[in-house]
Amino acid sequence: MVRLRGLFTNLRRVKTAREDFLLSEASPLYVAVIMDGNGRWAARRHLPAIAGHREGAKSLKRAIKAARRFGVKELTVYAFSTENWQRPQEEVDALMSLFTELIDKEVPELHEQGVQMRFIGRRQGISQELASKMEWAQSLTSTNDVMKLFIAFNYGGRAELEDAVQAAARDGGWAEPAESAEFDLRRYLYAPDMHDPQLLIRTSGEQRVSNFLLWQCAYSELYFSDKLWPDFDAGDLAAALQEFSQRQRRFGAR
Repeated sequence: MVRLRGLFTNLRRVKTAREDFLLSEASPLYVAVIMDGNGRWAARRHLPAIAGHREGAKSLKRAIKAARRFGVKELTVYAFSTENWQRPQEEVDALMSLFTELIDKEVPELHEQGVQMRFIGRRQGISQELASKMEWAQSLTSTNDVMKLFIAFNYGGRAELEDAVQAAARDGGWAEPAESAEFDLRRYLYAPDMHDPQLLIRTSGEQRVSNFLLWQCAYSELYFSDKLWPDFDAGDLAAALQEFSQRQRRFGAR
């Protein structure tokens, strides 16, 4: 028993030391996450897919709490892609119900914690009830400034660029080319004020960006974890942030 107590004490010390390190200037302020692996987590346990998504929601709650503690100012998560509509209708319907439930349950707590919520993506195909709850969550938390939480919902990177170009054309944005066309296009993205993520994390062992933040992640550092998203915890997030702090970012300069 004495040896076990000593082991757990050492683990706590390691975690504390890691968190202290992460609060240094080298830690990223802007982080994006592709939360992958909910379905596989459920399948390995012979559970329905929605059980994996519910566990994934718990993991997201842990990640938000940890990100705030580690000094992250903007966290962007991939919750539902434009391609996810192709999943079995039963799973899609269950996901929509889960999202509605989570907004009701979690937003008040996030508001108390000073988290500002923003939803990016298309509204087409989303029920009026869910769309209204998303607007309510954004309005309630609009003045919070501890951390911004961008939720990519019904989102696709190509769809965002397509929508941005169409919006710019309607606005006459291309009538007189500016000095920086890149800056002009950014004005028409879903969240023009979003900082480009310094770090993009993907779980489940897959190594691709899957149509996520194609414009914003042009120079993001990529970090791939073998953990399935429901198993991803604060220690795993700490490890990703720590690895980022040890990389040299050159932006093509040398």
